[in-house]
Amino acid sequence: MNFEHYIRRCFELAQNGAGAVSPNPLVGAVLVYNDEIIGEGYHEQYGEAHAEVNAFESVPDSKRALIPESTLFVNLEPCNHHGKTPPCSQRVIKEGVRRVVLSNVDPNPSTNGQGIEVLRKQGVDVITGILEKEGKWLNRRFFTQHTKHRPYIILKWAQSADGFIGRNDGTQMAISNALTNIYTHKWRSEEDAILIGAQTAINDDPNLTNRNWFGKHPIRILFDPNKRVPNDFNIFNKTVKTLVIHRNLFSLVKSNDNLAHANFIRLFFKYLSSLDDALIQSIIVEGGGKTLRSFIDSKCWDEARIITSTKLLNHGVKAPIIEGQHLSLIQLGTDKITTIISSS
Repeated sequence: MNFEHYIRRCFELAQNGAGAVSPNPLVGAVLVYNDEIIGEGYHEQYGEAHAEVNAFESVPDSKRALIPESTLFVNLEPCNHHGKTPPCSQRVIKEGVRRVVLSNVDPNPSTNGQGIEVLRKQGVDVITGILEKEGKWLNRRFFTQHTKHRPYIILKWAQSADGFIGRNDGTQMAISNALTNIYTHKWRSEEDAILIGAQTAINDDPNLTNRNWFGKHPIRILFDPNKRVPNDFNIFNKTVKTLVIHRNLFSLVKSNDNLAHANFIRLFFKYLSSLDDALIQSIIVEGGGKTLRSFIDSKCWDEARIITSTKLLNHGVKAPIIEGQHLSLIQLGTDKITTIISSS
């Protein structure tokens, strides 16, 4: 039996939950009997049934007797705690499955090996580490939250062919093409929050919704230390929840302090972790040059998506300089999208 083949199928299924299951991880599950898939499922919506349960429920009545003789493939360790749903480890035991093949151990302290331990104590053969690196990449937001205790940060900007992200006077201009704009709205739908700085809000007055794509809108975060953005701007409309990050939120910061942006960002992460209802696991940063450079200089970023147009500006605001590992390059019409991941 080709373990990697079925774990890759788990990855494919899991990805269907992108934008709908956070702060839970993306999980897919496949039940295999004699190299035949008899059931499969994925975590479809936060608060609803997990992947393992959906896989078991998908097995037709004519093949339910095969479940105990089947192998369950799942890209993340079955949970072992009562949350919005019962523990998946107990469902696996109840169904009589004798072998489970995993990609990753769950980093969440409420599970973190406990699901595996419970299964093994019940005589289940648990095999781990199949395509482990790929599994962590799939759930990079979830792993970042539980290992670095902050959201996964994606920096995004569009630049001209000669390396500018806008005009010096702040006037709006389209750099990327229409196809790329649709693609970037898909990105927004997959993240919990979208962040811009005060100057971008003042210059562009954006809505920050994924109106060109389906799915939920991200929570809007306005990075406005000195509260400069007027209350009648689009970012404060009632379409989507907006969080405003300003100096008065932090007792350690006086309103007249010249606090370095890097330190301000760290306080911002600490503030987010204190919000019981925020559940912000990932943020896409679409700010201007100053905001982007603040995240880069403070090494508080994980992934950068850089859209390069064929247009020339000749002068203007220079695009940020960023160093990391080049992951991919794709072409969308006249635009190229480069993805870079942080080396830190």
